[in-house]
Amino acid sequence: MREDLWIATKVDREGQASGIARMERSFELLGGDSFELMQVHNLRGTEIQLETMKEWKEQGRFRYIGVTTSNDRQYGSMEETMNAHQLDFVQLDYSLGNRNAEERLLRLAEDRGMAVLVNLPFGRGRLFNAVGDRPLPEWAADIDATSWAQVFLKYVMSHPAGLIPIPGTTKPHHAEDNLNAARGRLPDAALRVEMERYIDPLL
Repeated sequence: MREDLWIATKVDREGQASGIARMERSFELLGGDSFELMQVHNLRGTEIQLETMKEWKEQGRFRYIGVTTSNDRQYGSMEETMNAHQLDFVQLDYSLGNRNAEERLLRLAEDRGMAVLVNLPFGRGRLFNAVGDRPLPEWAADIDATSWAQVFLKYVMSHPAGLIPIPGTTKPHHAEDNLNAARGRLPDAALRVEMERYIDPLL
């Protein structure tokens, strides 16, 4: 089964020794002697952890390394880190209702050749609260979306930087619905603007 999985996890410690212990624990829990992506969680101990992660990447323990944030108060530090290190991945908070990362970070990731994982693509549920029980707009059919979750995820995936949303869920049928967002058409630039105009007054 392991060969069918693409595993990403994070380290959330400040010090070198505690960071190493945390990453070694990930190997114990996940099994195997290597996995795909290790990330520094919310810029915690960034320089120290990246030093270890770069060494382990060279040793083949990780295929990719990256850094995450889910708070726009960290965007300045995130930008500095992205400029200082050649990361493989960054993870950012971004959604139809929260487009703050577009101004600098998404453009920088594109310029630097960094893949982007998107956390909070539903804005911690804020987008679902905004639309409530409203029916899907007519334009949802133009992107083959059959649920609001698919609308929100397709918006993220259609960004020119090629974003990869990682929605959290506790229910199998929600996970299946989320996966269906990867099927069918994505919004073009004009429809993205229309989607923004639809959601903004509701937030």
